[in-house]
Amino acid sequence: MSPLAQNIFRAYDIRGKYPSEVNSKTFFEIGIALGKFFNLKTKKLKNLKTIIIGRDVRLTSLQLKKSFVEGLKKGSKEELNIVDIGLSTTPMLNFCVNKFKALGGAIITASHDPKEYNGLKVLGPNATILSGKDVLKIAKKELVFRR
Repeated sequence: MSPLAQNIFRAYDIRGKYPSEVNSKTFFEIGIALGKFFNLKTKKLKNLKTIIIGRDVRLTSLQLKKSFVEGLKKGSKEELNIVDIGLSTTPMLNFCVNKFKALGGAIITASHDPKEYNGLKVLGPNATILSGKDVLKIAKKELVFRR
């Protein structure tokens, strides 16, 4: 797999400039790592297999979401039930993960950052936040990183 910059993995999310730091390939590779992670969680939490996905209105979000979902499917061997809620906000994603008792969720967004940025916020069961640092730990098992 190709290298990723570690600086995109932050305390609460993953964010970077598009396309130099985050792009379709980045999101695909992160999706593979999280697909494997969530697949392992389904074995422990037997009834939870749903991952809810949303995105913001940035022009790059739709393509990044598609790449991320492809990675999730590849990493989980398509055992996850991926539900796309389309355009949404982070609070809407949190609500859906809780309401539908999902295994987790993700939203493609860079929050308040300027338009040249994009990112990813990831949730686990009960809408618990998986920080960018948590995702980095998960991804390190799958990815090669630049120094």
